[in-house]
Amino acid sequence: MDSELFPRERARIAPGAVHVPDWLDAARQRELLEACRAWARPPAGLRTVRTPGGGTMTARQVCLGRHWYPYGYARTAVDGDGAPVKPFPAWLGDLGRRAVADALGPEHVGPAAYDIALINFYDGDARMGMHRDADERSDAPVVSLSLGDTCVFRFGNTETRTRPYTDVELRSGDLFVFGGPSRLAHHGVPRVLPGTAPGGLGLTGRLNVTLRVSGFPDAT
Repeated sequence: MDSELFPRERARIAPGAVHVPDWLDAARQRELLEACRAWARPPAGLRTVRTPGGGTMTARQVCLGRHWYPYGYARTAVDGDGAPVKPFPAWLGDLGRRAVADALGPEHVGPAAYDIALINFYDGDARMGMHRDADERSDAPVVSLSLGDTCVFRFGNTETRTRPYTDVELRSGDLFVFGGPSRLAHHGVPRVLPGTAPGGLGLTGRLNVTLRVSGFPDAT
């Protein structure tokens, strides 16, 4: 990947959905990885998500600001150890706002602050089925940051989990933002490519840091 003849270019995948390759440089990737490792420790640390039907998600998750569970938010890890969720740091919100400005333009950075992070860890066998990020009350763009192994990110439509969709290769340091008409588009991760993380990062597997604006009236 480092020997490619031409650099990868940003791409508009759908209206309001933009992929920006290599948005985080190597140093910022390492900083974000170290923060993720701290957040993943208990209490309210990395856990396996169980669905209402009794199944489990193969990607493990930790949350900041509010704890997501299928299909709502809580102030405590209600499907984990019950501890209060870790706070959402202001610097991460600033990063989210800068990501939206860089991907979609400054006019798309709304007044509301980012206040929720969902951090998913994928080992080589983990997947994420097609779903929508529809449990928030805000229509602010979703910001997705990738660390570690490359994945196939499937970005679909707002009506169905099936076609039409576009498969995008997300590598470590890549940014993907979706808002506007694509805010409720179905998306998922059908495949992770083991062993593709940058050698200097020190991560086996993939981390996805997803930032959202909750829109809840008591959000701080």
